[in-house]
Amino acid sequence: MADSAEKIDLLGMDCAALELFFAQLGEKPFRAVQVMKWIHQMGVSDFDEMTNVSKALREKLKQVAQIRTPRIVAEQRSTDGTIKWVLEVDNHNCIETVFIPEDDRGTLCISSQVGCALECTFCSTAQQGFNRNLENWEIIAQMWVANKALGVTPRDERVISNVVFMGMGEPLLNVTHVFPAARILMEDNAYGLSKRRVTISTAGVVPAIDKLKNEVDVSLAISLHAPNNALRDQLVPINKKYPLEVLMPALFRYVEGGNSKKHITVEYVMLDGVNDKLEHADQLVDLIKDLPSKINLIPFNPFPNTDYKRSSNNAVHRFQARLKEAGLNCTIRKTRGDDIDAACGQLAGKVKDRTKRTLHQVEFNPKSINLTRVL
Repeated sequence: MADSAEKIDLLGMDCAALELFFAQLGEKPFRAVQVMKWIHQMGVSDFDEMTNVSKALREKLKQVAQIRTPRIVAEQRSTDGTIKWVLEVDNHNCIETVFIPEDDRGTLCISSQVGCALECTFCSTAQQGFNRNLENWEIIAQMWVANKALGVTPRDERVISNVVFMGMGEPLLNVTHVFPAARILMEDNAYGLSKRRVTISTAGVVPAIDKLKNEVDVSLAISLHAPNNALRDQLVPINKKYPLEVLMPALFRYVEGGNSKKHITVEYVMLDGVNDKLEHADQLVDLIKDLPSKINLIPFNPFPNTDYKRSSNNAVHRFQARLKEAGLNCTIRKTRGDDIDAACGQLAGKVKDRTKRTLHQVEFNPKSINLTRVL
């Protein structure tokens, strides 16, 4: 029997990859559909439970394959229903996954990297630095684990109706693993989400935006956060490599053509006295007025040691009003999870810090990080 490190992981394989895997085992392509349904629609990770698969094949699968799932090491539940999980993906690294329930949808925010290399100055994850890309299985496992934790299977009830790649990391710096995971989310034999309900967010990795259009048909969100290059250079440093005069044409290319009308979601975090003035709103109008888009104004989630502050409600609504006056579709994101570690990466950073201190035999008090569960 191959040891765990040598076994092929099936959790992160899309249908095409599973068909190739079974062909190499001398099996028919329909086995891929069977196993995919067991894994993703019924939440099964034990080959012995796959009762419509022959016993001989189940034994063979146990020899050469595995279905790995990460462990939940911490959980926070907000009074508004938001749930944040910290998942241990290896002995040294944790990631965050967040479930946000609404009246008409349930959104899962998933991570694509351990940490982030882009150094956006208002982001908690960016302050932790970059460790590595997540693999296919580690990305799709967040959906698998969330369904388990919520006590449902996609076959029975679609509690998670939308998935956004807006957690830790820059998804378009990990296209090798993000793209297959997105395909699994939309696969009818897996989670069956429509392309409009899967959103990949980017801070502006221009070559990968073009690659995304050609290879995976999903919704796109751009983390814009500033309407001019000087300010965006400060807030989103990747702008120095792909400035607005390079980024904007890429966004227009993304929405061009195709059978359905596309639009871009423009993410704009509201920072007090930094990017929330009416002159910034006017600059934003000039920048995106011809782009099919919806603007999402995001109240800033403070985190320890940041110098930024959340814009006042009055400032946010004035900003929104100016955009609407210009005919732009603009909404204000409802603040969620304010009573827990709401900033992206904040809880995972605390758990990571806890682990380091535990290794150094320093006493750790879970109450100090406001965890509702520590396993």
